Amino acid sequence: MIGFSCRKALCSVGLLATVSGSAFAQQSGQHPRLAPARDVTVTYSVQPQNVSTPEQVTVAFTAEGNKLRIDPANHAGATILDRPAQQVTLIINRQKVYTSFSPQHGLRNPFMLDIAMQFTPVGKDTVAGLACNKWTISTSHGQAVACVTDDGVILSEAGVDADGLQGKLTALNVNYGPVSPDIFQPPAGFQKIVPHAPIPHNANGPKSLMQQ
Repeated sequence: MIGFSCRKALCSVGLLATVSGSAFAQQSGQHPRLAPARDVTVTYSVQPQNVSTPEQVTVAFTAEGNKLRIDPANHAGATILDRPAQQVTLIINRQKVYTSFSPQHGLRNPFMLDIAMQFTPVGKDTVAGLACNKWTISTSHGQAVACVTDDGVILSEAGVDADGLQGKLTALNVNYGPVSPDIFQPPAGFQKIVPHAPIPHNANGPKSLMQQ
């Protein structure tokens, strides 16, 4: 389910479901497809609880959700998730730096669903010009309602996420088509740094990467 936290430079709008190799298998039981079936790029409006103005992010998915890239509208940076490698890469454009790490408790993969969640169908809708199936999603923290296309793209979701945070997202534009592998690599010339180390060449003094 959706995590609705956004950093100043990188909008980490995340689905707080720990992803395992079996999470994307189409198992028995009633549930939507758990990841996009083909390459797709989606622009979302995201609004955490108690935030008055929605933010836009663009999310590029490879087929079956193996890789994913999140770009905020201000182009301050990007978040890249590599599911097979269990690795997260954070990029900050202004300082031309990036960091990569493997989360201690497993990769938490944005904008995809988890077979461990409980799903109940509640009808159909149309979002961003596309038909989708509505589902209630239940976890120990509460419920959300999501609308998911037959091929696994979440077009809207609102409610409580797996960590008990509330918020909503809505797809504004959906573009099916090949996603270049190059966007899942740090830009040429960017310097790799250790997480939490000071960022070099900052005219305002060193700051932690995670504080940007």
